Amino acid sequence: MNKEILVSAEEQEIRIAVLENGKLEEFYVERRTRDQLMGNIYKGKVDSILPGIGAAFISLGLERNGFLYLSDVASPHYLFDEEVDVPINDMPKEEPGKDDRSLAEKGAELLKKGEDILVQVVKEPFGRKGARLSTHITLPGRYLVAMPYSGHVGVSKRIQDPRERERLRTLLNSLRIPKDMGFIVRTVGQGKGKKEFARDTRYLVTLWHRIQVKSKRQESPSLVHEEHDLVLRMVRDSLSEEIDKLMIDSKAEYKKALHFVRSIVPDLQSKLLYYQEEAPLFKKKGIEEEIEKIYARKVYLKSGAYIVIEKTEGLVAIDVNTGKFTGKKRQEDTAFKTNLEAADEIARQVRLRDIGGIIVIDFIDMAMEEHRRHLFRSLIDHFRRDKAKTNILSISEIGIVEMTRQRMRQDPESVSYQPCPYCQGRGSVKSVETVAILAVREAKKFFSQMGKNSEAILSVHPDVAVYLLRDNRRSLNFLERNFNARIILCEDPKLHLEDVKMAPV
Repeated sequence: MNKEILVSAEEQEIRIAVLENGKLEEFYVERRTRDQLMGNIYKGKVDSILPGIGAAFISLGLERNGFLYLSDVASPHYLFDEEVDVPINDMPKEEPGKDDRSLAEKGAELLKKGEDILVQVVKEPFGRKGARLSTHITLPGRYLVAMPYSGHVGVSKRIQDPRERERLRTLLNSLRIPKDMGFIVRTVGQGKGKKEFARDTRYLVTLWHRIQVKSKRQESPSLVHEEHDLVLRMVRDSLSEEIDKLMIDSKAEYKKALHFVRSIVPDLQSKLLYYQEEAPLFKKKGIEEEIEKIYARKVYLKSGAYIVIEKTEGLVAIDVNTGKFTGKKRQEDTAFKTNLEAADEIARQVRLRDIGGIIVIDFIDMAMEEHRRHLFRSLIDHFRRDKAKTNILSISEIGIVEMTRQRMRQDPESVSYQPCPYCQGRGSVKSVETVAILAVREAKKFFSQMGKNSEAILSVHPDVAVYLLRDNRRSLNFLERNFNARIILCEDPKLHLEDVKMAPV
């Protein structure tokens, strides 16, 4: 399989596309004008504690306070105190079964308003919500993830071979690392040796030491560690032997990435290429049109069927339709074939759009239980390659699948689009006929209040004015006769289609 990563770095925006055999499989976008908070570590100050909702709000020195679940404040975490400047996990631990209080209750007791606390952003601000925070600090390296407050040593669940998992665990335990510092082997660490892990542990232990020193010196609230930008994260997390090439069209970004590759994985620097052709990189690779489809409500499949993706306030609904595809056999077979094709595209679109939260998929009804089981297994298989955590519930008898997907960063649509100021996010506006009826109703209300022998200006959108004169003139004439009034119809192209204004002459 040919796999390549393309980086298009412009002055205001960085876009990254991951292609497999020329097909767009992953897409990321980051604006240079927007601060990316995910992974940043702050020395925050407890602004308020609200046991009623099980949360605390932490001042980070940003526009909005961060949100910290009280259940996430239980040790390990690092509090700053003038008298006792030690990690909480160095304090004596209670014996199991001796304390029946919830984690939230314990967290509420550990926090005090106005005190300092070290927190990490685990989810970007979303809508009107502030950044989601955690006291459980994690520091990702090339092959390992360090957990400064945990002595746990583990292996990524995506590495499934029992012998390899045991080898990696043994290798980690043989390294000289702080006893209170935990490490987890990342998926990319599969097959690696002691040399690579030793280099990663040295880097991460040194990084954590710098963060500790900086956090003690700085006043709160303040930033003490900033996560890498999108390009360096992609190099760190995705560049591997499986990648044929990573191509960058900016000389400055290429040099920065090359320096980074030489420091963390020098053996792969030959895969890093600088794109110098005049034609834009994404245009050359023919993926600009594919990127535009990410924002489309309707996505067509090769068979002629299609899926519809609708976002609501609380969830994302995905509907599967046969469209032009009618099949050649019975209805059950057509539904089954359409659903299988849709399952592949749904998993791809969810990755491309980085859809998070609750997702409800409405597949076409199938009568056969065997078909439903096959479809569910297929959907699970397609989501295995997703880096985000997913939880997929069994398919129902009417073809409904409920699932959740980890949401951490802003999805491409929220970066590139804003709610429509015309329809206010409804996705539709009142028809011209409906607004014309409302205009007549508004005129009747106006003359009822003003009395007879009045004159008024009725201002509407030009399309509504045309309809009133052409198809609804009788209603206006009736009002003029009934109230002995005069209506001056005014076309105003600046008005919203739904706006109607009445004013006395």
